[in-house]
Amino acid sequence: MKLISRLLAFFGGLFASRIISDVSFDQNYYITWGYDHFWTPNQGREVVLSLCYPSGAGFGSKLLYGSGFFYFRFRMKIPVNSAGVVTACYLTSQGHNHHEVDIEFLGNNEGKHIYISANAFTNGIGGRKHRFSLWFDTTADFHTYQILWNHHQIAFHELEEIEASLWNASWATDGGRMQISWSYAPFEARYRGFDVARCSVDKSSDMNQCYASHYWWNEVRFWELDSNQRRRYQNVRRHHMVYDYCSDTHRYPRPPTECQYS
Repeated sequence: MKLISRLLAFFGGLFASRIISDVSFDQNYYITWGYDHFWTPNQGREVVLSLCYPSGAGFGSKLLYGSGFFYFRFRMKIPVNSAGVVTACYLTSQGHNHHEVDIEFLGNNEGKHIYISANAFTNGIGGRKHRFSLWFDTTADFHTYQILWNHHQIAFHELEEIEASLWNASWATDGGRMQISWSYAPFEARYRGFDVARCSVDKSSDMNQCYASHYWWNEVRFWELDSNQRRRYQNVRRHHMVYDYCSDTHRYPRPPTECQYS
């Protein structure tokens, strides 16, 4: 399972951006919780999630997608002075065997490092986590983040939906020693870019349809990182990684199988 070892490569812009049409939020998404902490300016082309005591907000995709055949793009502007606040995008399955891929931006106070945490759950078991210190200021402007997901990179056999949220996470900053300062509330996370290139499915679908070669993300060139992409990815690991579960010998005396792809 070539999972977390590849995940952050996409955040380094290693894959060419695709032209995504300018669609409104409600074409593909709906609010899932925190209805009074959510609004859509710019004729629905932008979404604002707000966190003030005691609630944040979240939204999810209207459709389910064949796992591993998914491309999404959010542009997020996370709050300043946001210690203890998590802004997240994640893919999550439905059903008894829970699978999930989390991308979490761990807030911090202004002038301190912002960290990104990538974590995966398979069959309800997590712990496969990488954490990076970001080399750009996520609070200064919108940035584009991408995940390309095909069965050569991640092989879950569930139906997946996209969710995003802004929430209170007391553990997120400095090991939980820095709690939310509500004097800076409300905290806001802004999202743009709501189109997706997808293979949509339902519970009765034949999942093999999402392996078809006419979907661009299944092309052979997306099965592996090329030499230039891998070089750039290794550079990010070398200079910005602060935690790698593959190197955590206390937790994993024997590294998980997928660590060979790091």
